[in-house]
Amino acid sequence: MKYNAPDIELRPTEISDLDTLFQFQTDKEAGYLAAFMPKDPTDKPAFLNKYTKLLGDPGVNNQTIVLGDRIVGSIARFVMEGDAEITYWIDRKYWGQGIATKALKAFLSIETTRPIFGRVAFDNFGSQKVLEKCGFVKIGSDKGFANARQAEIEEFIYELI
Repeated sequence: MKYNAPDIELRPTEISDLDTLFQFQTDKEAGYLAAFMPKDPTDKPAFLNKYTKLLGDPGVNNQTIVLGDRIVGSIARFVMEGDAEITYWIDRKYWGQGIATKALKAFLSIETTRPIFGRVAFDNFGSQKVLEKCGFVKIGSDKGFANARQAEIEEFIYELI
């Protein structure tokens, strides 16, 4: 089943998407902003193993973001400590074009779990704006070790009811 938003399409993530999605994870600037990354974002076998398992998990809703015929990102809902959480990643070449906002709005129309939470590094202003444009409200903050920065940082917690 496919879902459309202006200029983009969401579709269930397939094994064949993982090579492209892995390449996005190796972008150091994007990883810095995402902050909470795997210890080694260049470990392709670990990435493929993790996401192959996630694709088979009925508790995870993984979607690939497509623009034209090109994969430009991913978006997913997963459960962490009993709470539904949202995560998304846009290829840095497509930042600033509204793709993340369009993708999240489209995703929230098919993923109706509420409340749903989003977490974002304190200085990732672009992602904070995306969440706010989609109706998420900042409800608090937490601290955690960010592998991409090799430091403990603050992350903001957002909620959509």
